[in-house]
Amino acid sequence: MSLSRQTFAAAVTLHKARLRQFLSRLEKDPPELLDRYTEQLEKEVWAKTDCLACANCCRSMTPVFTVADIKRIATHLRLSVPAFKEKWLYKNKEGAWMNRSQPCQFLDLHTHKCSIYAIRPADCAGFPHLAKKSMVDYMHVHKQNIEYCPATFKMVEKLMQVVPEVAE
Repeated sequence: MSLSRQTFAAAVTLHKARLRQFLSRLEKDPPELLDRYTEQLEKEVWAKTDCLACANCCRSMTPVFTVADIKRIATHLRLSVPAFKEKWLYKNKEGAWMNRSQPCQFLDLHTHKCSIYAIRPADCAGFPHLAKKSMVDYMHVHKQNIEYCPATFKMVEKLMQVVPEVAE
């Protein structure tokens, strides 16, 4: 069963520091089967996660828009690339294209559905990046995402049960 946004926010407040500390210890001393554990736990987590009950990522984060994303979405919206950028995006100090505002302009706040789901940015399609080939390489992402994504939060909690010697 998925957590409500309020329940999730309360859980994050209580457990965020502990989960981040665990991920830091895991990063320094990863168990041999870490990627296998992650792959299995991801399946369990997604079986019990309903993104439409939350949409916290779309409410509080912005994806990075690639050049291909921008062209694809602008074409779909019948806008020129410059018009799309001017209307919806800004370039951050690292040079990445990001949403100007939050929640995401493509999120329906009532249904939590994305109005451009089929052509959404690659960053959105891959979020929360749970089963990347090497868990250690994405540890910094997971440390951030436990605060925004119930699936990441639950996966780290489950990982703490599977790898208890690192959890201590």
